[in-house]
Amino acid sequence: MDRRDAADLLVSVALGAWAAFGVLALVVVGRAGSPLWLDDGFLARSVGHRPEVAVTVARGVTASGTGVVPYILVVLAGIVAGRTVRHRLLAAVIALACLGSGQALRYAVMEYAHRARPPRGDWTAHASGWSFPSGHTTTAALTAGLLIAALTLRRPRGGTSLRIAVGCWALLVGLTRVFLGVHWFTDVLGGWLFALGWLGTYLCAAAHLLPAPFLTRTAASAPQPMENHAPQDPGGGGRSRPA
Repeated sequence: MDRRDAADLLVSVALGAWAAFGVLALVVVGRAGSPLWLDDGFLARSVGHRPEVAVTVARGVTASGTGVVPYILVVLAGIVAGRTVRHRLLAAVIALACLGSGQALRYAVMEYAHRARPPRGDWTAHASGWSFPSGHTTTAALTAGLLIAALTLRRPRGGTSLRIAVGCWALLVGLTRVFLGVHWFTDVLGGWLFALGWLGTYLCAAAHLLPAPFLTRTAASAPQPMENHAPQDPGGGGRSRPA
């Protein structure tokens, strides 16, 4: 897939995600933050099925979606994406900027939506701030998207298992927020859609603005065809000696 095709695909993904997120956000605000659709059912099922081991595992998974871990992972994504030291530094800065700016925009949306979390009595983990969209979910999804993009850029025909594992991690971080009782399911859904929209927008801009050598193999790094070095007669001007 060339640069233009990749940019067109990212535009389509971003527009679809933003449209779905916008509708969901309008419904959340219009309902004054009250539970929607399956929110109550998901929460009730989570509260009623919480073995201690599962809660411990869920806390560990959810902790990986916040703090320093996502920032370390996006720097790793930059290192994977670049071919040279300069490109790796540039990619790491771009990835950090994507995560940081996405976090800032997500926080602004949370302040606007002002959605309350589920009842505190159902919580089995610490939480703070407003509920929509889920911060852990958004952070993990942005991080996973950047890692998957880096792996796809460098290994377009390989690494499928690793990309699937990274995507599953992001999904699990979001689901643990519901399981631990600190978010409604639509908060998590909003986090996934927000991350997808922001990633599509940011990576589309990067595809247009980054220099071509960053995205494609340069002539210097491409494998060179082997030349035929037949033995020559130094005194014969390249002609073979008579038998």
